[in-house]
Amino acid sequence: MRKEYINYLQEVPINVSLLNIEGYPLHWHDSIEILYVLEGKIKVTIETEIYEVESGELEIINCDEAHSYENIDGENKVLMFQIDPNFFEKYFNDIRSVFFYTNSSEEGAQEEEKYHILRRYLSIILCELIQKGDKYEDYIEDTLVELLYHLINDFHQLIYEKEDLKENEEQFERYDRIVRYIYNNYKDKISLQDIAKKEYLSSYYLSHEIKNTVGYGFKDFLNLTRVEESVKLLLDSDKTVSEISEELGFSHIRYFNKHFKKHYMCTPLQYRKKYKVDDDTLEKMKKTQELDVKEALEYILLYLEDYDRFNYEDRIFKINIDASAEGEEFEEEFNDFINLGDARDLLKEKQRTFITAIQNDMEFKYALIDKVFSEEMGVAIGHSEFYNWQEVRRVIAFLLSINLRPFIILEKSMFSSEGFDALKSFIKFFRELYGDYEIGKWRIQLSNIEELEGLDQLEYIRELKELLEYHFELVNVKIDVTNRDAIYDTSYMIPYIIENTTKGNGFYFKAFDQTDFSEDLNNELFMGDNGIITQNGIRKPSYYAYYLLSKLGNVMIEKGEGYIVTKSGDDIQILLYTYNEDIDKIISFHDILKRRGSKNIAERNFSLNIINLIDDYTVTKYEINETTGSIYNYWINFGRPSRINDEELELLRKASFPSISFSFAKKSSVFNIVTKVKGYGAILFELKRVQKYDY
Repeated sequence: MRKEYINYLQEVPINVSLLNIEGYPLHWHDSIEILYVLEGKIKVTIETEIYEVESGELEIINCDEAHSYENIDGENKVLMFQIDPNFFEKYFNDIRSVFFYTNSSEEGAQEEEKYHILRRYLSIILCELIQKGDKYEDYIEDTLVELLYHLINDFHQLIYEKEDLKENEEQFERYDRIVRYIYNNYKDKISLQDIAKKEYLSSYYLSHEIKNTVGYGFKDFLNLTRVEESVKLLLDSDKTVSEISEELGFSHIRYFNKHFKKHYMCTPLQYRKKYKVDDDTLEKMKKTQELDVKEALEYILLYLEDYDRFNYEDRIFKINIDASAEGEEFEEEFNDFINLGDARDLLKEKQRTFITAIQNDMEFKYALIDKVFSEEMGVAIGHSEFYNWQEVRRVIAFLLSINLRPFIILEKSMFSSEGFDALKSFIKFFRELYGDYEIGKWRIQLSNIEELEGLDQLEYIRELKELLEYHFELVNVKIDVTNRDAIYDTSYMIPYIIENTTKGNGFYFKAFDQTDFSEDLNNELFMGDNGIITQNGIRKPSYYAYYLLSKLGNVMIEKGEGYIVTKSGDDIQILLYTYNEDIDKIISFHDILKRRGSKNIAERNFSLNIINLIDDYTVTKYEINETTGSIYNYWINFGRPSRINDEELELLRKASFPSISFSFAKKSSVFNIVTKVKGYGAILFELKRVQKYDY
């Protein structure tokens, strides 16, 4: 049977489902059906018309309209609302003879306010169905009544065809009566003269107005109605074509054939032979996958942000962004320093490869390096009057080649007469090599000079400090964490780094993990160190915190809890991240496990309204969280192996990258993005102005 019977929910006169549609053959039912495409694109055939309905668009199928669906290009998610017309009959007589239409043909047509209002009603109904709060049935029925009158006032067939009828109530009611009369009596031998007489109008005037109102002349409209109804009899009955022709009111079967072929490009008999199948075959043609309807919520958050009964998971954070705002200068302090550890490690080719990759992505300004004046670097302080700087020169030459300047940490051993001599030799050697201007931009860390204050060498310390100040910039920085904890390997570091950086809390992570032989290791990959790259060269979540920060512009437009918005020229960058009041603190891995399931790791729903876009923009979305791009979580999914073979290592290396997707924003007064930051993670939207060229 092609005619289907809808099982409405027991509590309310509606059925709602979320589907992935591959294909669904022609069918009909006594229900008003509204399709809301959330993702992908589908082809919807309704009677004699075919529509392509894209993501964000709506389509209405009226009672007993023959229709089918077909997937277009990949998977889709379609919200299907089926409403019992018997409920609507309480408020509007003969609802089955009223036809509603949407415009899914013209680009941008569904950006009109009436479509947003319709989406809001549907979103409220879905919200109430999912939450099932107090008296949710009453709220759904009240919303359905509002939806009904919105459909009548803005989506009625006559208004769709002729907008000015909306302002003329008397004319609207007249043509509504006429159209309904045709739908209810098309099987009879009705004439234009009969209708004109009933409406006290001349036949000539009525003929002209019907064509002007519905787009067809009276006879063409009547015969189109008969032809569309004939499909149901051809596919769902064993009546002959001649019997169907007579039942529908055609004066002769040839007349039926002529009008049918005009709309379906074949005769009724050819149509029946092609499409009529037995019930088993028909069932096999129905290819849909039912999804959890809760998945639809993330797509409709925009329409629930002001709905006071919406309390599903977390509230929506609404951000208004003015693309034309001048903003203020944004100082990107996050890339001031990168801690490269011991200088000797920079002589190794593997570490150089890691650092070069980091610098290509993030462009740090200074490299914190330790143990420059050490025997491992060929500098034997106190053992000779001659100092060998070749290994140190190799390290500094490498740093300068990738646009990094040295930030040297002085060990306590340098605060001695031998150390003083070594420093003078160091300065002389590199002044001759690079000149005063260059080494004047290098930095020296004297954080431990306070420990020497008050000693007998105080006057000598001051002399040493004056020597360094004359040649270098002396700076004290906070070098973060010496304690090891598995927390440094997790995606918790993404919001932690972003939050502290945007607050100006300076701290400097290591470029790569280093083995601590005093600690008990239990695997080859993670050792609880605060490097942003593992010893195997795999980028940890902390790496991508810096990576996303590096993509921000130099002008800040907006900043708040869990988000920062910048611009660079005409381009806009929006960085969103998980936020709670303790996210700027390092917590132990043990404590983070106890937080699972608590509101402290609440997912954040954002609705971004971007106004004053001056042109078309490409939109690139980068997303990383516990389930996307986090090497630590992938390792857990591998079963926490203590040893990793080369193939697994390569798979993990390729997988540890943010998810990237692309979309397009047309020039408009308001462009909206609705998104969710999941778990501990972040999302970056890059809006780049489309470059257009005249040829």
